[in-house]
Amino acid sequence: MKDLWPFSLVFLVTIFCKTLVYGQNEKKIPAQVSGVYPSLSMTADHFPRTEAGTGALMPWADKLWVMTYVAHLSPTGSGTGLYEIDGNLQLKKHPKSIVGTYANRLVHTPSMQLSIGPYLIDTLGNVRLIEEFSNHRLAATMTHLKDPENKLYYLAMEGEFFEVDVHTLEVKQLFQLMDELNAPKGSKPHFKSGFTNHGRVVVCNNSYNEKDFNGEWQAGRLAEWDGNGEWEIIEKTAFTEVWSAGSFGQPMVATGWDDISAIMRVFINGEWKRYRLPKGSRTFDQTSCTEWMRVREVETERALMDCHGLFYEIGMHTYGGEPWAIKPISSHLRVVPDFCSWKGMLVMGGNQATPMKFGPQDRNPLAGQPQAGLWFGKTDDLWHFGKPTGTGGVWYKTGVNGGEYSDPYLMYGFDKKSVHLYTESETTVEFTIETDFMGNGDFKVFERITVPPGEYVHYEFPDAYSAHWMRFSTDKNCIASAMVIYR
Repeated sequence: MKDLWPFSLVFLVTIFCKTLVYGQNEKKIPAQVSGVYPSLSMTADHFPRTEAGTGALMPWADKLWVMTYVAHLSPTGSGTGLYEIDGNLQLKKHPKSIVGTYANRLVHTPSMQLSIGPYLIDTLGNVRLIEEFSNHRLAATMTHLKDPENKLYYLAMEGEFFEVDVHTLEVKQLFQLMDELNAPKGSKPHFKSGFTNHGRVVVCNNSYNEKDFNGEWQAGRLAEWDGNGEWEIIEKTAFTEVWSAGSFGQPMVATGWDDISAIMRVFINGEWKRYRLPKGSRTFDQTSCTEWMRVREVETERALMDCHGLFYEIGMHTYGGEPWAIKPISSHLRVVPDFCSWKGMLVMGGNQATPMKFGPQDRNPLAGQPQAGLWFGKTDDLWHFGKPTGTGGVWYKTGVNGGEYSDPYLMYGFDKKSVHLYTESETTVEFTIETDFMGNGDFKVFERITVPPGEYVHYEFPDAYSAHWMRFSTDKNCIASAMVIYR
């Protein structure tokens, strides 16, 4: 028995140490409420009061990196910056963190560095600050067209377009896009996203206010550049996001809106196609109320799209030149500036009730300390959010040529579908509704509806009926409204 004593002592000490370590680790995991860990909230200082939204999230170097942003260029706010979260859900602000407005993130694969905000982070977690970006509101980082091994493009919210050497950190401004894209004088620059694929860089500006709604100007832009000549405007209205799959059909998807509905432009087989989607909520209908509806890959080869108050699942393949895999998931009112997958979870950033003002006329005097929180769950949890509902359409007091088709309008995945028709014509107008139930662009006549002059007519689809897309036409030229409600 005496011979066993040293081994027994070692065994007891080992058990005690493991219990102590594991017990400490268990204590380190913070409490959570419905997927939210209060200890991971990121708060700005009390003065000056400003936003504290989550601009970018990215798993990298065995941590989750988080950028929070102020409402405008510093010094209009303080207390935000670059954070890192470890596997025990411990939050720490990085010592090189600076205050600013940043919502860009991209992995530069050739150098294996993460571009997030004004920082470049290597695979060991070493952080370098691009000093010149301290006073620019960065919206996107994009792959370089001519020297992708050594350079990146950066887009700032005010329209500055840069290229950066990822080794030397040399910055060169290439364009001021407000000038290149002929933005209306007096409109607010609000560039939100950019992406490179198919030999082009595509950028979004989501400027939109009452003048856009009233048709006084068109301030928003979706535009592209091939790296050589001038920029080409794809569409003049508010666009918030552009993203592209890197495999299979590689559709490039851009989302925006106008006074009628949400808009989805898709680049397939060398051309831009145009589709319309419902608005889950009209509270997003203004330049500053759209931070920053994104499209991200959240499961391998599967992406999640946040567009105007609705989450969608969206795929990377195309058949017959059409985007087949798109389906609404849920309605929401969250401000979700970014989301990603991390450690088997879906993580969504937030912008929770922050003041958004920096002066004596506080826009939200009932909001307290500026704050941003994170939500942790699984992708499938989104199906337990609000039922997909929305309003929109294809025409709203729009001049229509008889026999011409409207844009396709998404129908699949929604319940209780009704159409609302009106014209300003002095004669009877016949509307034709065609549906594409296969999703391959093969539309068939579903219903013809006669609208007398000066009268409003509505039509309710049968409860069991659905198709991928619907579109409209009229039998004569007129000023028409064709709106759709899903409830």
